[in-house]
Amino acid sequence: MAGRRSLGRRFGWLWSAYAVSTFGTRLAFDAFPLIAILVLDSGPTEVAVLAASGLAVGAALAVPLGPWVEFRRKRPVMIAMDLVRCAALVSVPTAYALGVLGFAQLLVVSVVVAAADITFGAASGAFLKGLVAPGDLLVANGRFESTAWTATMLGPPLGGAAIGLFGPVMTVAADAVSYLLSAVGIRAIGGKEPRPVRADPAARLRGRDLLDGWRFILAGPVLRSLFFHTVLANGLIMAATPLLAVLMLGSLGFAPWQYALAFAVPCIGGLLGSRLAPRLVARFGQRTVLRASGVLRVCWPLGLALVHSGVSGLVLVMVVEFGVITCSSVYAPVLATCRLEQLPADRVVRTLSAWSVTGKIATAAMTALWGLLAAATSPRAAIAIAGLLMLATPLLLPRREPASRKAGAAVGG
Repeated sequence: MAGRRSLGRRFGWLWSAYAVSTFGTRLAFDAFPLIAILVLDSGPTEVAVLAASGLAVGAALAVPLGPWVEFRRKRPVMIAMDLVRCAALVSVPTAYALGVLGFAQLLVVSVVVAAADITFGAASGAFLKGLVAPGDLLVANGRFESTAWTATMLGPPLGGAAIGLFGPVMTVAADAVSYLLSAVGIRAIGGKEPRPVRADPAARLRGRDLLDGWRFILAGPVLRSLFFHTVLANGLIMAATPLLAVLMLGSLGFAPWQYALAFAVPCIGGLLGSRLAPRLVARFGQRTVLRASGVLRVCWPLGLALVHSGVSGLVLVMVVEFGVITCSSVYAPVLATCRLEQLPADRVVRTLSAWSVTGKIATAAMTALWGLLAAATSPRAAIAIAGLLMLATPLLLPRREPASRKAGAAVGG
């Protein structure tokens, strides 16, 4: 069956490495804030600084790594980033065991891991582009998306149970091991990867090269449209998430397990959407699926402003989240495929790094802004404003066919 065909042994190792590190990360979901609160007796301000600084400072540190990685073999970079994340994370349980764990160390580790995450993601995108045939890119991205939603559905509940039994520090140790196993898997891919060649071998990295990724995004009408839509829509979705937690766990009186259930069950939509994406593209074309899923995924969140107490309120959140996740899991692999098809081989890392850096900084800024908005109005009002603004983001989607090969040959994921 075409949908279950193998993409080769080498892709199998890459997929396995991605799966183990993703499950490790989701298992340790929210471990750092819990360590700060439960172990270090940190207050809300310190926890907020930890969450925001890890994203923002880590993203800033990743900026110069994009041009540097562009002209190096990607597999050694990926292994190095896995080992960096492993070493940084394992320092936390080590310091805890020695009685010297402090807030500053958590902050440094979160920054290092965030920078390594961005660099690994950009390098792996470039590596995938050279690893599988162009017609298999959407199938490969669909499998990654499916794995991510499976980990999101299973990881946090298992991580919560592990935290209850062993404490948050042990889940960080498990996450560190997952990166070590990922490095082993990437090493097992084998094969020869040619060294990228510069147009001018004598050229050195210059300050202006740091902006090349953004220049390339903004120069292309299709990439530019997708970039602004994705960054704004994702930022608004993420900015409303902590406010929904405040609303549900606060005035509406939902129990923590009900809140967790409200987000775990809809992840089934992620599995459904990621498997449907290749079939939808094969039938309707890349442009149509991008636009339709991009529009549909932002139509749901406004419904979260209507959440109320009781079983019906819980069901409402599940239905809305199921809609958002299903449409997003169609959009994400199609976007990833379209983006790789648009990028020349010597621009992939810089462009993906720039995209990721912007997304993380925008999400951190919008989350902070919406926190202030909720304080000035109410969490429900801030959620409603985010939902209304999201309805305008489809205007940014490209209106013409991407200048790339239609990814309709692959069926199934």
